Amino acid sequence: MFFGGGTPSLLSPEQLGGVLGAVPRMPDAEVTVECNPETVSSALLEGYRRVGVNRISLGVQATSPGVLRALGRAHRPESVPAAVAAVRRAGIPTFNTDLIFGAAGQSLRSWRQTLLTVLELEPPHVSAYALTVEPGTPLATEPSRHPDPDLQADMYAVADELLTQAGLDWYELSNWARPGHECRHNLLYWQQGGYRGLGSAAHSHADGRRWWNVRTPERYIRSVEEGRSPEAAAEDLDEATRRIEGLELALRTRRGVPMAALESAGELREQGLIDAAGDRAVLTRRGRLLANEVSLRLRDAVPTGS
Repeated sequence: MFFGGGTPSLLSPEQLGGVLGAVPRMPDAEVTVECNPETVSSALLEGYRRVGVNRISLGVQATSPGVLRALGRAHRPESVPAAVAAVRRAGIPTFNTDLIFGAAGQSLRSWRQTLLTVLELEPPHVSAYALTVEPGTPLATEPSRHPDPDLQADMYAVADELLTQAGLDWYELSNWARPGHECRHNLLYWQQGGYRGLGSAAHSHADGRRWWNVRTPERYIRSVEEGRSPEAAAEDLDEATRRIEGLELALRTRRGVPMAALESAGELREQGLIDAAGDRAVLTRRGRLLANEVSLRLRDAVPTGS
């Protein structure tokens, strides 16, 4: 279970526990709550642990005040170590620190410093996401704030180098973890698993059918109160589309894809884009930077589970 979007840590332990109590789950289920470092306290996190939360996802994003302002984040850099200490005091078994690179005004030097500052906290998991420009957002209307792709590539390389040196292994393009601390909900998406999303704009997937809810909270609440489905739209994937999509998702992970699923695999190895792990092809660091180009070589003749 994953509580994300907005600021879930505004929920009291009693409110969050009420939701958890309504959902049947296995005894060892991973239950994650996204938290803004500024909104957590030891008391809140201890309450979350008591109702069943066993993972926290901290939205650190950056440790530079200027970069945080550019990202529109409210917390101060000094709130991050305090939040990590509170997670540990509460006895919550594991946590993520989530970072974003490529924001306006962020240099390679400041990004390196963000990584070093976070690594001083010895996190068991780090996510590092490249800032992307989504249509219809305020960022899309301000070209001067758009990220530089070449700089982002350098930032990714620095992140992979420092995180690997610190003992965190990449298991998906944007995620590194110590053994046993990988996010299960994260892996579910890359393994093309089924999931059910509750709330406005939430997405779901089951057996090749994807659907998503209405975007605004007001419309979602009104639909529920009136006994109507909040589903806004859906799509059904045919077998061939599911198969190639499964390979595209698997290519993003440390497990990779069957070597036979890639056209010109030998050429890709010569170019330094893939390595062989037995009979599977795994992206190199250079290959991860060019993952979309490598995915164009995928062919759907090989089942995703091969």
